[in-house]
Amino acid sequence: MGRPFGVPVYVAPSWFLVAALITWVFGGQLERVLPDLGAARYLVSLFFAVAFYASVLIHELAHTVAALRFKLPVRRIQLQFFGGVSEIEKEAETPGREFVLAFVGPLLSLVLAGLFYLAMQPVEPGTVPGVLLAGLMVSNLIVAIFNLLPGLPLDGGRMLRAVVWKLTGKPMSGTVAAAWVGRALAVTVLIGLPLLTQSGALGSHAEDSVGLDTVTDALLAAILAAIIWTGAGNSLRMARLREHLPELRARNLTRRAVPVETDTPLSEALRRANDAGARALVVVDAHGEPLSLVREAAIVGVPEHRRPWVAVSGLAQDLTDGMRVSAELAGEDLLDVLRATPATEYLVVEETGEIYGVLSAADVERAFVRAMARPS
Repeated sequence: MGRPFGVPVYVAPSWFLVAALITWVFGGQLERVLPDLGAARYLVSLFFAVAFYASVLIHELAHTVAALRFKLPVRRIQLQFFGGVSEIEKEAETPGREFVLAFVGPLLSLVLAGLFYLAMQPVEPGTVPGVLLAGLMVSNLIVAIFNLLPGLPLDGGRMLRAVVWKLTGKPMSGTVAAAWVGRALAVTVLIGLPLLTQSGALGSHAEDSVGLDTVTDALLAAILAAIIWTGAGNSLRMARLREHLPELRARNLTRRAVPVETDTPLSEALRRANDAGARALVVVDAHGEPLSLVREAAIVGVPEHRRPWVAVSGLAQDLTDGMRVSAELAGEDLLDVLRATPATEYLVVEETGEIYGVLSAADVERAFVRAMARPS
């Protein structure tokens, strides 16, 4: 939808579903408040849905601006079924920055609620502008309060994480605490929201909360609880991943390789590799400069009786600049390089340019799995 501050904004297909739902629900409310509108009430409701998600976008832009201010890359902003998300690619370096990064979103939603309240004052209440402004004020207030609840993946959970991080000095401790509070919050929403609606505490009469309304409230509570529970679990998994990232070092994961010339038969190349205890083949020119990497999958696909007649050049992938990886890379820096140039194998070189070996993407994936399986 655009690139404010250089960050792309996407609208997920689920947004159209929630826009239709808001249009239908708000249209029913308008029928009671402004009965003279007739069918035009749904056009007004659609405008409200778009304006509400524009407010959500501003909320997310607050997170984005703060992240960019702290030099944290933002991949994109996505508007989806329940609000929006700013995909910040790196973690804040300090708990103070983490707190600010989380707090600016709800703060801006509170500011928007205040601005809509001020805009309501000169407007007559029983008019379309009055109803729209009141709806936007209440919705932004709800967004702010909901996001301030102290559980991941909500902004309040990130604020709680920052506080525990500051007190303990351990970001993982903050994540664990905020994630479990988030799971408790999910259970509370699942049970408490339908009970509140039936009791009339949210403004409806208890005798009206029957039939379809009861089912709708229970379904909404289940969806919200599932989103919060899943988000809390994902936050825990991402925290464990970041904790183990430094263990992923290119030098430790690299396979020893032997250089072979272009016309070398595959059987001969494999014999040399076995003699040297190597598990990879690098095709080089007459001067020893690397040209390509022999793909492991291609070797497996050649029957043993044909290997003396197949040259390694026919099984190799030409090297590009992105496929040359420094042996000193580790953690997120290593992953960033691999993400930039997707491939099955990479040539690992020393700072001098000397060949160190071959890094297999499959080996990196297996190292990830092993690291995630270990307790924090």
